[in-house]
Amino acid sequence: MDHEPELTREVDLRFPVDLKATLRGVWRGTRDPSWRFRPDGIWRASRSPTGPATIRLVDRGRFVEVGAWGPGAQAALDGAANLVGANDDDHGFAPEHPIVARLWRDHRDVRMPRSSAVTESLLACVLEQRVTTFEARRSMSQMATRWGEPAPGPIDLTLPMDPEVLAGVPHYELHVLGIERKRADTMRRVAANARRLDALATLPVAEARLRLVEVPGIGEWTAAEVALVALGDADAVPIGDAHLPNDVTHVLSGRAVDDDDAMLEALEPFAGHRGRVIRLLAAAGLRAPRRAPRYAPRDISDQ
Repeated sequence: MDHEPELTREVDLRFPVDLKATLRGVWRGTRDPSWRFRPDGIWRASRSPTGPATIRLVDRGRFVEVGAWGPGAQAALDGAANLVGANDDDHGFAPEHPIVARLWRDHRDVRMPRSSAVTESLLACVLEQRVTTFEARRSMSQMATRWGEPAPGPIDLTLPMDPEVLAGVPHYELHVLGIERKRADTMRRVAANARRLDALATLPVAEARLRLVEVPGIGEWTAAEVALVALGDADAVPIGDAHLPNDVTHVLSGRAVDDDDAMLEALEPFAGHRGRVIRLLAAAGLRAPRRAPRYAPRDISDQ
């Protein structure tokens, strides 16, 4: 099999980057058919205004080797530095909290990615509203099986669902995949406005987030999750998450408190990098003891 890419680029790194850990926020788990982690690199299929593409990311130490295939190959190369966190700005982040300082020392190579794929991130997050992670990712896999298209390039990947196709899918066809009417309507609404929503990646983060929550069905939790992944917002905090307040307060204060205000108070000393702290906690696997199944958040827009 010929793995020679159609286009290549080297992304220079000013600091070490753990590719897998950095991209974990963009990747939606093992059921995500648009990603593959292999010995020869990390593979991702995506869409852009210029067309679909597949990229392969290979860690070469001081740089990341990027190969791309498909009509959108050039756009994929142009976005690769942001995607792998090479342009992440940690200026002003000098944590004094002993646990966070240790995490920053040990996991400094976990950077903030910026995929610019607003619609793709929105659809994934809407799927995760009000259901378990397992249920959401099962629905994603079933959607890919039913309506997916093969990605360009030499390996078996499936492109994220074409928004134009999704916008025309009747809600009852999504219902049989476990997606109830409210989430189905929100997903189709996002898909119908994909071009406008993807353009938000060119705006300042604060303005983009204000535009996101204007979309019916998109609340603060979803907007923050999209900002963390698609917009590279190092300060985004998902409000309304089922477990995050417990996790953050447990680690930062020693007492788990299931309250968003308590979480925000604990994160206040890290203003400007609150999302970075959340990513560091996740990278280290630090969380409060679990007492219930992992249900996804009830977004503020559902209340």
